[in-house]
Amino acid sequence: MKCDVLIVAGLWNSGPRHWQSLWQERYPAWTRAPHRDWTSPERDEWVAELDAAIAACKGAPILVAHSLGCILVAHWARCGSPLKVAGAFLVAPSDVEAPSYPAPLNGFAPVPMEPLPFPSIVVASSDDPYVTPDRAQGFAASWGSRFVDIGKAGHLNADSGHGDWPEGERLLTGFCDQVSA
Repeated sequence: MKCDVLIVAGLWNSGPRHWQSLWQERYPAWTRAPHRDWTSPERDEWVAELDAAIAACKGAPILVAHSLGCILVAHWARCGSPLKVAGAFLVAPSDVEAPSYPAPLNGFAPVPMEPLPFPSIVVASSDDPYVTPDRAQGFAASWGSRFVDIGKAGHLNADSGHGDWPEGERLLTGFCDQVSA
């Protein structure tokens, strides 16, 4: 793949069987944004850590985010950082304002609903336990993102059977081609 990628994991990080981890193994030049506390993240701290990870990239990366990582990207986009990203591939954004959200909010609510200042795509499932289809479409519309509904696929993680997730890799490759054209 010809794009620089920065992996932005969600709550609890992405385990070894998660597609983010498997893709990172396949593409060793990709990096993962570090975080101090994966179980109880605090928004401002994590935004600063993401900003530092973007600054450490050679060029403007594509952010490949999952779950709470998508909401983190939206918060980073509005923080006023002078850094640039090529785009964001946002998978299964969690609705931190929904009663189903499984962790303390720590500053992540409300979800930013302003257009992102870079190209983006939101990939969502019709039966994700952490976001309704209407809410995922609302995020995409507000952020100015292309929306892809991949049907019943759960939270698009290892627990829902999406280990290597080749369909997602094809979507990312197409997005990479689009933003680098």
